[in-house]
Parts: sequence; C-alpha cells; structure tokens
Amino acid sequence: MEVKKLGVVGAGQMGQGIAQVAAQAGIDVIIVDAAPDFAQMGIGKIKKTLDRLVERGKLEAASRDQTMAHLKAGGAHRDLNECDVVIEAAPEKEELKLALFKSLGEVCKDDAILASNTSSISITKLATASGRPDRVIGMHFMNPVPLMKLVEIVRGLPTSDATNETVTTLAKKFGKTTVGARDIPGFIVNRMLLPLLNEACYGLYEGLGTAADIDTGVKLGLNHPMGPLELADLIGLDTCLAIAEVLHRELGDDKYRPCPLLRQYVAAGWLGKKVLRGFYEYDSSGQKKAG
Repeated sequence: MEVKKLGVVGAGQMGQGIAQVAAQAGIDVIIVDAAPDFAQMGIGKIKKTLDRLVERGKLEAASRDQTMAHLKAGGAHRDLNECDVVIEAAPEKEELKLALFKSLGEVCKDDAILASNTSSISITKLATASGRPDRVIGMHFMNPVPLMKLVEIVRGLPTSDATNETVTTLAKKFGKTTVGARDIPGFIVNRMLLPLLNEACYGLYEGLGTAADIDTGVKLGLNHPMGPLELADLIGLDTCLAIAEVLHRELGDDKYRPCPLLRQYVAAGWLGKKVLRGFYEYDSSGQKKAG
C-alpha cells in the first residue's frame, strides 16, 4: 500500500520528529494530541528546528516551506480517519496506549495500518486492543528522529506480511535503515541499552564517580558518542524508568530492576533535558550548564 497521508498521535519530542521526517519525505501529516493546542505547538517547534537549519545553511528555505506545507494539526482521533498509516507516539504507559489503540481502531478507515513507537510494550497486546490485529505493528524510532538512522520494525503475532512490507517501505522512504525485532519487551535496542543506563544510575547511586566522571569514562573508555547519564537525560528519565519497569516485570529478571536513584529523580520531577534538569542541569537553550 502506498502511504499518502500519515497520522501521528502525540506531539512531544518523538511525535515531532516522526512528523518532520514524514513531511520531509513529501507525505501529508496530521498531528493530534490529547490537548489540541499541543499539536499546533508541536508544529511550531518543528518550524523552529527547520528555521535553525536554514540559518546555518544546512537546509534551503524552499525545502523548509515545502515540509511545513505537509504538516497540519488535528483536534481529535476522528480527524485521522483518512490516514493510510497512523503512528502512535504517546508516553510509555501501557494503559494509555491500549486505550489509544482501541480508539484508533474504531475511528480509522478499515484498511489503515496502526503503528506504535513503543520501546517496550507488547505489540501483540496493542494489536488485540485495536480490533484489527493483522494491521498493527511496531515502528520504534530512535531519538532524535531526524538524526538517528534506525527504525526497529516489530511484528506482533497476528501482524500480516502486507502490513510489515508497507511500514518497512515507509521507514525507508523516511531515509531510515530498518531491522526486524521479535515482540519481546525491549525489542533489540532497549534490551541492550536500558541495563547500561540503569547500571550508570547505580554507579552514581553507589558513588563510583560523579555523573561527569561516569559519562566521560564510557565515552572515552568504550568509544560511545554520548555518556549513559546524559543519554538518559535526553531520552527522559520517566521514559527510562517506564521501560525498565516493563523489562523487570515482563522478563522477571532482577538485572532490570530500576535503580532507586532513578525512581527518586522521577519522583522529584527531574526528568532530564525536557524540563532542564536531570542528572545535569540545562539552560533555556538546552545546553548543559557548567559545574
């Protein structure tokens, strides 16, 4: 199936990134959020991102304008009824996603494909909630979406070959490389990543070093481009905690047990870069503060 119109549910960081790469690929995109104003704000943030690229000479103004022309804010799920594919990019909460897929299954056209950007929740369970299980699949984008090349394609037990082929082709149209992953909590990337991030939290918790020491050690000692604690800040500590909880609960292995310090930071509202405070503090432009 050729995808001409795409819906994105969730206007946060991931939803914005997905909408941007889709619009840059020439696909009409409609964004909806729980609060209609958030969808329009999300489009505004995409424009600011593209404006900065134009200012730096990395994007032509005409290309920016063409991308923005493909973006539209919607007010409710029913506004997605003409979309060929709808990608859910809501917070990593199982009850929320199950309710969203039930709603989307009711309002989207019969042959529409519903995809989830979940990083840990069962695609099979979301598929069952939708009422159209053969047309539900996982499309796990990496953060930040416009820069990261990978998309994990996760088939639930009932996902059809046609659904898999359509979304794989769509991801490649976005300029992404795809890998297939089994519908097991964490899939491939987060199954490997979350234990690293969580262990870095334990390292800080147990006083192995400062946050900067731990990050510098990983960057220079393991040749990673970013330290685990600053990466956790970028992802969002609430999201990291939610994924770790799913892994711990569903796989039953204590190696996934969330660090108490991670829980404490989330309880304090120190969720990372998006609120300007996590393991590090950030200024209003999102730059890490010294010290």
